[in-house]
Amino acid sequence: MELVIDDLSCWRGGRLVFQGLSARLKPGHALAVRGANGSGKSSLLRVLAGLVPAAGGSVRLGDADLKSRTSWQEQVAYAGHLDAVKPALTVADNLAVWASLFAAPAALRTEALDWFDLSPIADRPAAQCSAGQKRRLGLARLVLMRGRPLWLLDEPTVSLDAAASGRVADLVRAHLADGGLALIATHVALGLDDLDELQMPGPPGAFAEASDGGDAFLRGDWA
Repeated sequence: MELVIDDLSCWRGGRLVFQGLSARLKPGHALAVRGANGSGKSSLLRVLAGLVPAAGGSVRLGDADLKSRTSWQEQVAYAGHLDAVKPALTVADNLAVWASLFAAPAALRTEALDWFDLSPIADRPAAQCSAGQKRRLGLARLVLMRGRPLWLLDEPTVSLDAAASGRVADLVRAHLADGGLALIATHVALGLDDLDELQMPGPPGAFAEASDGGDAFLRGDWA
């Protein structure tokens, strides 16, 4: 299924973050989302994840429409800046919670541990893990959600060493080989071949301001 983004815009906190964004992504392909700090890379991924409302435009993934948020989110795997790791739980227990949430079979939990070399610390409380270990644990959720066609990754290799970064690239390659799609906000090379780029346009000049803007949060109609 093809991802089609048409004339997308986003307001956050009464400010226009970006507008007029259009792109198409075919199965088996990935886009590197590029742009300066503050250009809206993370906001774009959050819009596509159904976590922030689009102020205008449309997004479709095959027959799925972003406006149908619940069914849309079932098609998306999102890995943002925060790893959503519960510090009081062990590494293995964190994965068990996510596996239950995503209805993933138990075998995938073992695969996720092995893929990111987490098996040796499976019984360690997440609070005692390093930043890189927590990042690997957060990304291991992707193994549990590999059936979801659209992956949205925000700076996935932050805090990772070269070996762990390579595992991320390998996982994305496997996802694309299965016909999946990925948008990856990153400032660094990921080691992926034929990675297309999406340059964030940013707002026209200085941030536009408005009393309620196009911001659904400020209007109170986003739940």
